[in-house]
Amino acid sequence: MKIMGIIASPRKVGNTAWVVNKILEGAKEQGASTQSWSFSDLDIKPCSGCLCCHSDGDRGCIINDDMQELYGAIEQADVLILGSPVYMGQMSAQAKIFTDRLFAQISPRFSPHYKEKARKQKLLLVFTQGNPDPGMFQVYFDYTKHIFQMLEFDVKDVVVVAGMRNEPAQERKDLDTVMKDIGSSLVSG
Repeated sequence: MKIMGIIASPRKVGNTAWVVNKILEGAKEQGASTQSWSFSDLDIKPCSGCLCCHSDGDRGCIINDDMQELYGAIEQADVLILGSPVYMGQMSAQAKIFTDRLFAQISPRFSPHYKEKARKQKLLLVFTQGNPDPGMFQVYFDYTKHIFQMLEFDVKDVVVVAGMRNEPAQERKDLDTVMKDIGSSLVSG
């Protein structure tokens, strides 16, 4: 099993990176092949809305940046983990750019570009937030889960790690085991 983690945070060594990497560590301990990608190391531009990706057959995205490498990795992954800090009550700009750029590879049933090629890839959404109330942005988390379901991902769970402004993730003793268990369940579940 191949599990790919996307760390959609501007911070290379922050709470989101720590959480996603712990989940991947738990999956690796169960025999999964894992790989993580950090937006702080990538040059990914926003979607330009040119629609070249859906014209002339399966041309794909014409923007020549690091997303091209991610497309290949996503294609090979059995499970995708998308980790994002919560900024202004929603996913980071980096996570939104990543999500928008998926358009080049996905043609869900509601799209005029629909092709009978449903992805049905497993997806785990992971959010970290400073606010201590994990339900504070539940409406947004539900909305985001629904968006990925409409894009025909099999959303396994939405994990919210709250209270990051009081204590960083790596200092919270409870999180190490919990995050590894989540990763382990992706392999055994």
